[in-house]
Amino acid sequence: MRSQPLKQLKQATILSLTLSLTLLLPAGAEDPIFGKISLRPGFTPPAGTITGYTSGSTSLPAVVANSDYKGNKCLGFADKAPDYKMVLEQDFPKLQFSLNSGGKDTTLAIMGPDRKIRCGDDTGSSKDASITDTNWKAGEYSIWVGSIDPASQWNYKLTVQQ
Repeated sequence: MRSQPLKQLKQATILSLTLSLTLLLPAGAEDPIFGKISLRPGFTPPAGTITGYTSGSTSLPAVVANSDYKGNKCLGFADKAPDYKMVLEQDFPKLQFSLNSGGKDTTLAIMGPDRKIRCGDDTGSSKDASITDTNWKAGEYSIWVGSIDPASQWNYKLTVQQ
C-alpha cells in the first residue's frame, strides 16, 4: 500500500522537473520552423532572402521581451519557436531586414547570441515591418516574423541586406 503514494510522488516530481526545465529554456532555443541560413560579409541578395508565413497566437512580448534594447516595442503574435535561425559567420557593421507581405500588418523580432533583442513594426507608411541596426556580432540569431493579429497566416519574403 505504501508503494502507491511513493510512486505517485516520484511521478509528480518527474513531471514538475520536466515542466521547470521547459520553462527555463531560453526563447529561441527551439528548432526553427522554416530553416537556417548562414551569411558572411559580401553575401549576394539571394543568400539573404527567406520566405515563410506568419502563424501562431503567442504574444511576441511573451517570447522575446516587451521592448528591445533601444526601447522599440516588440509587438504582434507568432509561434514560440523562431521562424528562422541565422548564423552570421563574421561581424557585420550594419544590416537591414525588410519584410514584404503585400502590405499586411507584420512585426519582426530578432534575438542575438548575446540575447540582445531587436524589434520592428511598420516601415514608414507601409504596414510591413523592418529593422535596420549596426554592430551585428558573429553568432546565431533567432528570427520571428509575426502578425499584429493572432493566428493570421500571411505569406512573406524577408530580405537581409548589408
